[in-house]
Amino acid sequence: MKASLRSLAVLLGLAALLTGCERPPMESVQRGYRGNGMEQVANPRLVAMQIPKHQAPDPLPPASSEGPKASQIYQNVQVLGNLSAGEFVRTMTAITNWVAPEQGCVYCHNPANFADDSMYTKVVARRMLQMTQRVNADWKPHVGATGVTCYTCHRGQPVPAEIWSAQAPKGRPDAMLGNRFGQNEPSLKVGYSSLPVDPFSTYLLGGEQGSNEIRVASKAALPDGSNPMGTKDAEHTYGLMMHFSGALGVNCTYCHNTRAMGEWANNPPTRNTAWYGIRMLRDLNTTYLDPLQPVYPAERLGVLGDAPKANCATCHQGAYKPLYGVSMLAEHPELAAPSGSTTKVASAAKEKSKK
Repeated sequence: MKASLRSLAVLLGLAALLTGCERPPMESVQRGYRGNGMEQVANPRLVAMQIPKHQAPDPLPPASSEGPKASQIYQNVQVLGNLSAGEFVRTMTAITNWVAPEQGCVYCHNPANFADDSMYTKVVARRMLQMTQRVNADWKPHVGATGVTCYTCHRGQPVPAEIWSAQAPKGRPDAMLGNRFGQNEPSLKVGYSSLPVDPFSTYLLGGEQGSNEIRVASKAALPDGSNPMGTKDAEHTYGLMMHFSGALGVNCTYCHNTRAMGEWANNPPTRNTAWYGIRMLRDLNTTYLDPLQPVYPAERLGVLGDAPKANCATCHQGAYKPLYGVSMLAEHPELAAPSGSTTKVASAAKEKSKK
């Protein structure tokens, strides 16, 4: 009897250990020079499970560009008024399918008066249209010709599955375990690690706070005015890197030269793309998403009262390229209309040239 119990205990212990392992098969692809450990590891079984989630919907039949403009037919058209009435209706139908297929037009519109702006969802949707155009027109160093549409983030849901808001720190200085300072909390966003669960407020917002330098190793030996990087900065950086890895379904070698993670020499070109992606998120969160805070009802705000914002997972959702690189933009060129400003991208490129 005792032997049976011991055997059962051993089996249970092995089962507990194996829950942290990934069932094979595993595949690895060399991404750098031989011998430097730059290999990308993937599980084809898990990739196959992801594929249905990243299927782009079939496009609607094209509409004629002839005839009166939408701004001449409909009231209060502030963004897409240059489209023909037919093109405008096609775009609105596509957006409904992408964002609110179950709720329909009334998710954003007052059914008694479609021109009315009293519903917060309509105000948000208009701003999201402008943001989409901004990404496609001004952030090509990150999105390239593939671009984005509303479906890239929403995937048929009114609220994207992957958004973030600032986190309230848990624990008190006088508690038995002390103040956890926003870490040692299980969170998928940082791979269930003990790292800070909100690296996004530190790095993915504009201004003094969110534009902090993303580094693990300091540039100088002593923590003086020219070297502000410390252990806490390294932990936040690692938390952000864990997020990148999970959001894109990749490991570190997707962007970094493993011989010198902080150096730019011999890096894959994807690191350059990611660098612009970070600046793009800062621009979008600061210019479009965070300022919508007064528009949202209380239930849509974060625990600290801030508006929902975007990170890498918002678009990628576990794929190294959103929708595995399928472009929906060619069917909707109206979403690539110039936003009229390339200041953020120009300043980012100037910053990049100094690295």
